[in-house]
Amino acid sequence: MKSYFRPLLIALLFCSMSAARAVDGPDCTRPLTLALHDHGLLYSSQTDAGIDKDFADELMRRSGCKIIVTVMPRARIWQLIESGALDFSLSGITNEARDKFAGFAWYFSNKYYLLVRKDAKVQQLTDFENNPKLMLGVIRSFRYSENANRLLDNLALEQRVDYATRLEPLYQILALNRVQGMIIEPFDYPQVDAGSIRSLTIIVDLNDAAVPHGLIMSRKAISLAEQEKWRMLVNQMRADGTVLHIFEKYFHPDLAKSLVTF
Repeated sequence: MKSYFRPLLIALLFCSMSAARAVDGPDCTRPLTLALHDHGLLYSSQTDAGIDKDFADELMRRSGCKIIVTVMPRARIWQLIESGALDFSLSGITNEARDKFAGFAWYFSNKYYLLVRKDAKVQQLTDFENNPKLMLGVIRSFRYSENANRLLDNLALEQRVDYATRLEPLYQILALNRVQGMIIEPFDYPQVDAGSIRSLTIIVDLNDAAVPHGLIMSRKAISLAEQEKWRMLVNQMRADGTVLHIFEKYFHPDLAKSLVTF
């Protein structure tokens, strides 16, 4: 009798443990949706690789949920997050407006910089802002750090901003001198260093603090209780070194550590 019941007891124990994990973990009763955006080391549609792709894969593995991953422009992502037609995106930053329709789970933090043509003769942020001949190139719907946002908003009022949906067109018009500056972050460094842009430009510090980036969760699609479960999962990834390991695939260890330690 003992030998008969032992496998049954083991099976029941396994089922109860699995059920407990299901209760504690995110709700996987429906397919979820997550959108990536093409942006430097965060994600490249040409290689189908990047930090956010690795992060999304780990979210799926740990949660056990089916997550349908697509790629779309950042402006479209924010629209769908707000409407509830998209569950998640990655590497998002918040502001007062976004807080109304999105929740966040932070997994890295970085500073922004002004990449500016050498012949623009800009040494500090005010040099760029005060020269009416200088144009700024940005990705549509992107928000940055405090001084970067102030620069963008002021120049937009003066019609001194050229918009694109991704980085590559901005590099092209910077090289052609149609814009003289653009706002960049560490994920953009390899593209700057690899091309002719490096010889044409300098990097100007915006004197802003680092800005937290994280998993974006639609408030209309994901309940507050479920958001907390996903936040706990992201925090576990940070605590056990998984996030650091992902970043170390793309950055020097010291820079990777600085990005995920905040």
